[in-house]
Amino acid sequence: MSGEPLNPYLQWLDSETPFPSVTTAWGPETGAPGLLAAGGDLHIERLISAYSQGIFPWFSPGQPVLWWSPTPRMVLQTSQFRMRRSLAKTLQRHHLNPSFTLCFDRAFDQVIEGCANAPRKQQAGTWIVPSMVQAYQRLHRAGYAHSAEVWLDGQLVAGLYFVCLGKAVFGESMFTRISDGSKMALSALVQVCLNHGIDQIDCQQNTPHLATLGAKEMERSDFLTRMAQHRLGPSPDWRAQVLDGFSLAQMATAP
Repeated sequence: MSGEPLNPYLQWLDSETPFPSVTTAWGPETGAPGLLAAGGDLHIERLISAYSQGIFPWFSPGQPVLWWSPTPRMVLQTSQFRMRRSLAKTLQRHHLNPSFTLCFDRAFDQVIEGCANAPRKQQAGTWIVPSMVQAYQRLHRAGYAHSAEVWLDGQLVAGLYFVCLGKAVFGESMFTRISDGSKMALSALVQVCLNHGIDQIDCQQNTPHLATLGAKEMERSDFLTRMAQHRLGPSPDWRAQVLDGFSLAQMATAP
């Protein structure tokens, strides 16, 4: 996203304004498909309301809070996650190291900071600005934001953070400091989701990387229908989840 002025006809929110219908989000002809509204705040109640309606914040430094609800929506069906055999071999190799751990919610603050500081191809800076970091840290402490983590030799080497409302899971961002680290974190998240009857992970925007992992586009109306059903289920106890690389490697499905 650039720092260019926003269209003056974009709906602006104050602290009391509810979100408009997602059907009013901008279309592809605008250059910012999925843009719904601007302004408001990043308080816990606002974020929960947003995710409950299939809306998420995404903005650059110097911009107001921007709210998005694109269609189609990129979604990973957990049963269609594509683990390549090369990743499975990496998991098996690390599994032999007793210091290798795949777990959740041990160091959320470190994970989101790692995501904020991770270099990004074809993008200067980060959309995970300080106000976003602080907002999701509050959301984590309220029990709605979580982290999948990869630990090696006592160091956090990769991770991702996500939002979970009931059984509705919304992926946010990943980082890694080792080869295949973020993919290992994602495979851990997928396995826990499969274990607890969670059949989809929202990936928000279409990227070639997500497509190689099995994510596909879904019409927003279909996504919202399924997400509303998933929100009714009980969330996993994320912090209690600890996985081993050997069992994850059994998910290998692609050459």
